Amino acid sequence: MLVTESLVLPDVFKNSPSILAMGGELKNSFCLLKDGDAIVSQHMGDLENFDTYQDYQYNINLYQNLFQHQPKHISIDIHPEYMSTKAGHELADLCNIRADSIQHHHAHIASCLADNSYPIEAAPVLGVVLDGLGYGDDAMLWGGEFLLADYTKSTRLGHFKSVALLGGNLAMKQPWRNTYAHLVSCLEWDTIVNEYGELSLVEHLSAKPINTLNGMLASQLNCPLASSAGRLFDAVAAASGICFEQIEYEGQAAIELEACIDDVAWRDSDTTAYKFKIEDGVIDATPMWLSLLDDLIHSIDKSLISARFHRGLSRAVQQLTILLVNQHNIKTVALSGGVFQNKTLFEDVKFGLEKQQIDVLCHRNVPANDGGLSLGQAVVTSARVMRDSQCV
Repeated sequence: MLVTESLVLPDVFKNSPSILAMGGELKNSFCLLKDGDAIVSQHMGDLENFDTYQDYQYNINLYQNLFQHQPKHISIDIHPEYMSTKAGHELADLCNIRADSIQHHHAHIASCLADNSYPIEAAPVLGVVLDGLGYGDDAMLWGGEFLLADYTKSTRLGHFKSVALLGGNLAMKQPWRNTYAHLVSCLEWDTIVNEYGELSLVEHLSAKPINTLNGMLASQLNCPLASSAGRLFDAVAAASGICFEQIEYEGQAAIELEACIDDVAWRDSDTTAYKFKIEDGVIDATPMWLSLLDDLIHSIDKSLISARFHRGLSRAVQQLTILLVNQHNIKTVALSGGVFQNKTLFEDVKFGLEKQQIDVLCHRNVPANDGGLSLGQAVVTSARVMRDSQCV
């Protein structure tokens, strides 16, 4: 039996036509918007799995029949290779209606706004979205984003430094690839070997096909750049000796990295947090990596390394957020993306921003990860349609 509850949106969404939002590729949900209510499906899963994709299509039909929902618009992610995007185009063609493409991180922010019943006419917020990967407005891969956004539009104001995904999708499954890519984005490999060659980390990395990896980086072959917060966590975890070779499930390296922090290490990190560089709206982890390598040389426990990383990253996120809030006269910040399911990071960022008298919105009814994307897609499409038809 299907059991679901609708999310009541601000009253203006009652003027919206019916919309079907297809969601993302991983941790998928879909969303029906009708009569001012948003009906978000149960967790569907990863659509790259054939059985899951079939179940996804079955449940879309089931929901539309149960809720007598006939969409006037289809809302999709802008990533052209997502199964949900392709399914959305097929359905739009079948129904002879329009498919609206929504940028991944804008959908995250809009989801958070809708989850908090944020008024559609209110001022734009600064959306801080930290996740694994999403297709950006510039056709690059994003994942550590600071966006000025409302329901209809978003503008990128800042981001994490982009680093290569060595091996493309393999970098999502083999954390060492991210460690190597991050290290050589800061230092020459020969310098790393000369100065840190005694480390087991360097020994393990040296056993990899270094010449091939460097050739890939030099030729930009199968190593797209990504401003991914999630891959930074993977890189730090592997450098600390956590999930170096392979992960068994998505997010494992980051989960285990957070889990190793104890109370003593967290207290110590208040005065020993790693530093990040912030310049021209970009968070650069180079100083953090130099400090982490030095800690490895001195055999610092991984609990303290993790605490120093979490605390330092939190402070960097807060610093850039406060800088952008002041520059653009923004009153409200919205936190979204799967990385904010990290309790340590989320609570420290939220507490720090609220100490600065900044209003902080976070998810309540839908997840911060890609499970909440479909809600964001639906309300962005709705807001744009109503704007264009002068309903708002």
